[in-house]
Amino acid sequence: MDRKQTRALVKGLVLLLTLIGVEVLLKTLSLENMADADWIDQNIRGKGLAGLALFAGMGALFTGVGLPRQIIAFLAGYAYGFVMGTLMALFATAIGCGGAFFYARFLGQRFVTARLKGKIRGVDEFLKKKPFTMTLIIRFMPVGSNIATNLAAGVSSIKALPFLAGSTLGFLPQTLIFALLGSGFQVDTGWRISLSAALFLLSAYFGFSLYRRHKAGAVNGEN
Repeated sequence: MDRKQTRALVKGLVLLLTLIGVEVLLKTLSLENMADADWIDQNIRGKGLAGLALFAGMGALFTGVGLPRQIIAFLAGYAYGFVMGTLMALFATAIGCGGAFFYARFLGQRFVTARLKGKIRGVDEFLKKKPFTMTLIIRFMPVGSNIATNLAAGVSSIKALPFLAGSTLGFLPQTLIFALLGSGFQVDTGWRISLSAALFLLSAYFGFSLYRRHKAGAVNGEN
């Protein structure tokens, strides 16, 4: 085994061990139990900059390890209201996305790519020609795993900036929806739920529309 192979193996082992460590940490801290209204009331609301920093850190960690970003958006709406909650949730989710992406890129790229060449090639083929648009399609569609997308993109050849920009913009519709639901925005509950459902359907429609346009362009030979 040469030096490069050894280095790739060591990085792969570090990747595996840290993933196990994160799982143990989540169980130990019961992070899922922290993400509720009582915890927000005790630790976030009315705590000023310290509360903002704690929420951003908790949200980034929460979403970075694959737990639902919709919960963070809902809690951000509850803690800060619709507008500020949307911004805080979007910021935390983007940081979590970037953390997972760079984690996979710097620790696991060679190790994972060597063992999943076919699957990574599929991700590459989908993303590399128009990475911003393709990432936007993935994020708009109400399917798939957030953490799997982040890690797969990290070990692919896609550049970081278009992936992170497309992800952040693509996160916006569902972030708006769940921040609105969590905010208790002063409109009738039925209207609030209806508006959230409409935003969800609109997001999915844009995702599928972009995908159809991409497929049509591919058939017609467009780059």
